[in-house]
Amino acid sequence: MEVVIVPDAKSGGELIAEAMAQLLRRRPAALLGVATGSTPLPVYEALAAKVRSGAVDASRARIAQLDEYVGLPAEHPESYRSVLGREVLEPLGIGMDAFMGPDGTAEDVQLACAAYDTALAEAGGVDLQLLGIGTDGHIGFNEPCSSLASRTRIKTLTEQTRVDNARFFDGDIEQVPHHVITQGIGTILEARHLVLLATGEGKADAVAATVEGPVAAVCPASALQLHAHATVVVDEGAASKLKFADYFRHTFANKPDWQGI
Repeated sequence: MEVVIVPDAKSGGELIAEAMAQLLRRRPAALLGVATGSTPLPVYEALAAKVRSGAVDASRARIAQLDEYVGLPAEHPESYRSVLGREVLEPLGIGMDAFMGPDGTAEDVQLACAAYDTALAEAGGVDLQLLGIGTDGHIGFNEPCSSLASRTRIKTLTEQTRVDNARFFDGDIEQVPHHVITQGIGTILEARHLVLLATGEGKADAVAATVEGPVAAVCPASALQLHAHATVVVDEGAASKLKFADYFRHTFANKPDWQGI
């Protein structure tokens, strides 16, 4: 696992966006796995800026969804499909025909989960999966004690998560779905490159457990230690609990420019 410590969220976003841009230059039809939330926004903004400037063409890229609410119509403004349409597809000039996601309105949700896993494999697999991390170490909606071999499946949201997400639903928790579909940890680990972005001191304990702690289901993100190409990009706040921070800074500072992340 490579750990890259950056000054701030903007710098992290630019670093990851450049990695995505390099991937798209090598493989224009690459499948990019994307996450929702505020953390990845600097990545999408930096990549969109590259598209606008002509530094990279993302028009042939494909986009894969990490998770989705169950029972929320795809056209609902807070469905993750809609959110990613606004934050990723439109700014990058990518059409919905290049978007892959689980069907949260399916009559048989379990079948929809299995179908999404199959679709990802048939698409050739995810080339680069962008991840955020929760303060408890969750990735996607894989909460602590999720199986490290788990596949795409339905999960029940905690009450706290529903309270936190109520701000996107006019402050009304009754509008927040109780269930989500999420790629499992086993599914996530099949991507060729995993990139986790974490910012702020509130993520410091989770980052330390992910990078320097044991591989354990109690910290789902620690499964990234098992991956052949995992990159963890953190700002100074999120890196504040890392014992080997100086080592991580030294190795990245002396890394060949051509190698990227």
